[in-house]
Amino acid sequence: MMIPAPPSRPSALLPADGQASLPLHAIGQEGLEGFAATLDLAAAAFLRASGFKAKPGQLALLPGPDGLSGAVLGLGDAPAARAEPWTYGDLPRNLPEGTVWHLEGEGPDPAAATLGWGLGAYAYTAFKPAKREPARLVTPPGAEEAASTAALIHWVRDLINTPAADLGPAELLAAARAMAEAEGASFEAIEGDALREGFPALAAVGGGSPRAPGVGILRWEGAANGPLLALCGKGVCFDTGGLDLKPSAGMLRMKKDMGGAAVVLGLAARIIRARLPLRLLVLVGAVENSVSGEAFRPMDVLRTRKGLTVEVGNTDAEGRLVLADLLAFAAEQSPALILDCATLTGAARVALGPDLPAIFSNDDALARVVQHAGDAHHDAVWHLPLRRSYDSWLDSTIADLNNVASRPMAGAVIAALFLNRFVPAATPWLHVDLYAWNDANRPGRPEGGEAQALRALHAGISEWLFQQKSAGDETV
Repeated sequence: MMIPAPPSRPSALLPADGQASLPLHAIGQEGLEGFAATLDLAAAAFLRASGFKAKPGQLALLPGPDGLSGAVLGLGDAPAARAEPWTYGDLPRNLPEGTVWHLEGEGPDPAAATLGWGLGAYAYTAFKPAKREPARLVTPPGAEEAASTAALIHWVRDLINTPAADLGPAELLAAARAMAEAEGASFEAIEGDALREGFPALAAVGGGSPRAPGVGILRWEGAANGPLLALCGKGVCFDTGGLDLKPSAGMLRMKKDMGGAAVVLGLAARIIRARLPLRLLVLVGAVENSVSGEAFRPMDVLRTRKGLTVEVGNTDAEGRLVLADLLAFAAEQSPALILDCATLTGAARVALGPDLPAIFSNDDALARVVQHAGDAHHDAVWHLPLRRSYDSWLDSTIADLNNVASRPMAGAVIAALFLNRFVPAATPWLHVDLYAWNDANRPGRPEGGEAQALRALHAGISEWLFQQKSAGDETV
């Protein structure tokens, strides 16, 4: 199955071209009576009789001489509700099918409404059509960036939701290539002997699958003299656990184990579309961790691109082996910043739950910038510590380090400490341990694959660049 490059906007978001549409009003409780006074007597009476109190998310349709004249969305008594995309996330499904709408008045936040509407309109339809067509929104002026972001998140969700039988390493790299070509970036794939030579640990992880592993390398020269940002994504298209086989329940969502790569690709496209003043290097490690006579084994010792040897304490801790080689390659390019994304540990979910990705960094100021950006853009992340005193837990008697700890604690911290071994101490680095999935339907966040941290990272990178330039850092 070929996944095309991301579109400029979801189909539920229309260009502002004068198309006939109905007004959508977003009203807080304090403004309800004033709004009702602007309606004709019959519509105001209908609104009151319907029990509309402008509670958060409450929706009422307004009658008119031709049937439907508009709709009102409640914002409650919290001013921040107008700026939350989730406030608008149910509207594509709850407004009448086939209708077209525009924002009316000063109540709605145009960017938040556009993003929330676009995200709420998503459905994965490769194998089953949507139950109904979503209502559509005419993109308000100034919200084009939000519409583009929604389209990229649709694309990331599609990648994660695609079954592993239809999205193996080759298909993931093809999707990365399609995105690169559409956005004006270069792309090459490293496979075969070149992969085994240049990315030996990654090649060992993918060696047990009949679907050959590969590394995708995307480059974008946005600013000829700009800083180099390196993005690394874990693209394990299915994870059986290898010879340390997962139980059946543990495999149920493992098609999403390439979620880090999907988010990195979506983030890269977002950066390119925003024309951030930097150069971009994106590395996607595309593998399948499978079981066969060719699979790597517990207690094998793997060589890495950096030259460090790793004893395999557990074949189900494969993502960090994939990222180790990617991080080493990225470090060789002398970037100003390295960032990686991965569905790396269940321990991060135990600590923070499914909705809050963990971030780790060798630069606390960088981590604070990204965490604040996530809060501001309703895409929260949480900074966890690189506890250096735990570093010895990765010691091995026969290799430079083990890929798992000697103690069954602090699993997310240990994984981050492992990755930190492959990053130069002087290079700012941020690691994102994410879930990439919604366990249940919520406004704007349907069950299934999710582009967690994409908006937080884009905003955080933008702010970090600004701060570095303001501080006079000549490398940035």
